[in-house]
Amino acid sequence: MRFATLVFTNIRRRPTRSALTVSGVAIAVTAVVALVGIARSFEKTLLAIYESRGVDLVVVRAGGVQRLGSVLDETLGERIRRLPGVHKVSPALAEVVSFEKLDIFGVLVRGLPLESFILDDIRIVAGRRLQPGDTRAVMLGTVIAKNLETGVGRQVEVVAGKPCEVVGIFESHNLFENGSMIMPLEELQKLMDRKGEITALMVIADRKDRESLDALRDKITSLTPCIEVLLAREYIETAIEVRLARAIAWLTSTIALMVGTIGMINTMLTAVFERTRELAILRAIGWRKSRIVKLILSESIILGLAGAVVGTILAIVITQVLSRLPAAGRMVSGEISPQVILQGFAIATLVGLVGGLFPAFRAARLVPTEGLRHE
Repeated sequence: MRFATLVFTNIRRRPTRSALTVSGVAIAVTAVVALVGIARSFEKTLLAIYESRGVDLVVVRAGGVQRLGSVLDETLGERIRRLPGVHKVSPALAEVVSFEKLDIFGVLVRGLPLESFILDDIRIVAGRRLQPGDTRAVMLGTVIAKNLETGVGRQVEVVAGKPCEVVGIFESHNLFENGSMIMPLEELQKLMDRKGEITALMVIADRKDRESLDALRDKITSLTPCIEVLLAREYIETAIEVRLARAIAWLTSTIALMVGTIGMINTMLTAVFERTRELAILRAIGWRKSRIVKLILSESIILGLAGAVVGTILAIVITQVLSRLPAAGRMVSGEISPQVILQGFAIATLVGLVGGLFPAFRAARLVPTEGLRHE
């Protein structure tokens, strides 16, 4: 009997236990692939908002824990625009609102100047763009418009008791933007009683090399105290929302992995105990200890990889389902990168290796004469 045949035969001989072990690993892999995949997708989607427009630097209030809590003076934008090396500047005011009656929470509302380059990439699919003179007017992304079951000419209460008319529905290549709302900057400032305030300034530089960007950062920082100038990637990577998403994903995944590893150890130890006589015979007919270790580890790693296949399929199904739910569809794209899937398989292999290591060495230490007397 070939070695590989023996490995698969041993797994098939205990279908229930093997299935339970695969299920345990599958749950762990599902947690890793789904949660880490969603967290990375969220980060990638946010970063794409800036990179797709060529934004090089983002100016925010220094010391803020939450990016949306940043408060800047709107006049800073003009001062930055006059600096050498600055190509374009766009201020933005960001607010988060909820529609509790519809169970829709955390909707981003962005206040932008009508001439902002951020608006250049959006495509109007219904109605029109925001125009000068619009008051209490709002454009909705396709996703949030669908979730709110509203359309052009109807009204939404961005703030309770202050309805705004939907003048247009827009579509962006970015999922996060499709789940947001856009208003004229001055109108959102009035609505939120934040006259002259903005959340951030997005800067496009003339030159993109790191040395030039660092020099421009220093110039902007010297304009006024208490501001922080970040590269677009730094701005997203250091955001508290992104860091929390990463931390929660890995914390949950680590717990699931621990459970999966304990289950693997238990399964392989039981298998070794039940096959004591069989393993003793193999040792008696000349099998080396290293070959016994290889046998047990091969079985545990195959179980781990089987769990990875099942877990990855489950993760893809879960993310696809979440992307279609109103509550999560604005932030979950349903896409999982190949890197995250490979990471899931690598972790499953590690679970199989760690889970089978102790049982394998215990099997290798078995004395053939004692094993043959085992019933």
